[in-house]
Amino acid sequence: MIKRCLIAGIFFLFIGRIFAGDIASFVNLGFSDDSRYFMFAQYGVEEENSYPYVDTFIVDVWSNQFVSGGVLNRVYKVSVQPGYQGMGALFTTLRESYPLISRYGINHLKTGRMVYILLDGDEPKAVLNFRDFITGKNYTVTLVQSKFGSGTDVSAAFHIVLSVVDSMGNSLRTYNIGLPNYRRDGVKSYRIKKIIVSPDEKSMVFVVEKEMVDKKGINIRYMVETVKLKLNPL
Repeated sequence: MIKRCLIAGIFFLFIGRIFAGDIASFVNLGFSDDSRYFMFAQYGVEEENSYPYVDTFIVDVWSNQFVSGGVLNRVYKVSVQPGYQGMGALFTTLRESYPLISRYGINHLKTGRMVYILLDGDEPKAVLNFRDFITGKNYTVTLVQSKFGSGTDVSAAFHIVLSVVDSMGNSLRTYNIGLPNYRRDGVKSYRIKKIIVSPDEKSMVFVVEKEMVDKKGINIRYMVETVKLKLNPL
């Protein structure tokens, strides 16, 4: 019995290492006090050499662009043990990023309000319809994507169409978010993982999951698209 449990434990640790190298973890690191800037990270463990990695990003929410120097990519050449998810890489890089975090006033306690999440195991939909029960607004979110090529020679582009209706049924605005003609190499498909309303309720952040392909299989990485909402009706 002890031998059987030991073998099972080794098996699950091995499986955990495989997935840790392929699937990054997303972290909401907060908005600035004026809600203009948003910081997030993704971290994990490289499958090939078990090195922990992290990517951190600071986005200007109003312009939907990275701030100057707002992207950091780090790989720490210290092999980790099975079952380790690479969070230490995130903590180490946050120390290094303190001057940038301070410059843009990122407040880790101000993470906004989540109005949508794609739960693990749920089938992603191209069109999302949901109501914000705090404001009474109704949202229709359409993910439009195009795929090019096949196998590992693949690329994909996408953009988001957001329509907002107020609590009285009046159409407020329709927004086109992102770059519909920008192909990202190695990306097979996109799905909206989370939607976050900024602390000042004037912007939205769309957390987009990228399914990426290389010779070793499927990798999951993250990006965001942002939009500043115009609160007055047309």
